[in-house]
Amino acid sequence: MFRIGQSTDIHQLVEGRKLIIGGVDIPHTKGLLGHSDADVLTHAIAESILGALALGDLGKHFPDTDPAYKDMDSIWMLGKVHDMMTEKGYRINNLDALVMIERPKMAPHIEAMRKNIANALHCDLEVVSIKATRGEKMGFVGREEGVQAQCVTLLTSI
Repeated sequence: MFRIGQSTDIHQLVEGRKLIIGGVDIPHTKGLLGHSDADVLTHAIAESILGALALGDLGKHFPDTDPAYKDMDSIWMLGKVHDMMTEKGYRINNLDALVMIERPKMAPHIEAMRKNIANALHCDLEVVSIKATRGEKMGFVGREEGVQAQCVTLLTSI
């Protein structure tokens, strides 16, 4: 049996925060604003899995009103989502994710992101696809006001 989920996540870029995407701390003058580490890519992936399982969104499981999740490592949260997926009898068939960010370039970091995601989800690297694109100076991405990530995930029963 197959189940498919999709999600989009958006976080504002601000000074004074780390830029963590896909579990990689990327050197930059700005970082993502959020209650946790605000890892936009990991959030989109986790929510696409939760969606495929009809388990709601990240806020339901890791509310931003709970101080326990303040500055939480999103890769840890993705591991917890993996546990929920396994308990429901599913595994990752494949996932396809996209990061929309004007700067910095994601290409040098994508392989490390893929490895972090595959490790958290206990799946083969070959089933984790991560791509990036720019806003071409248009919209909030192009003006460097925020970052958006999207993911589609296909689950298969164990």
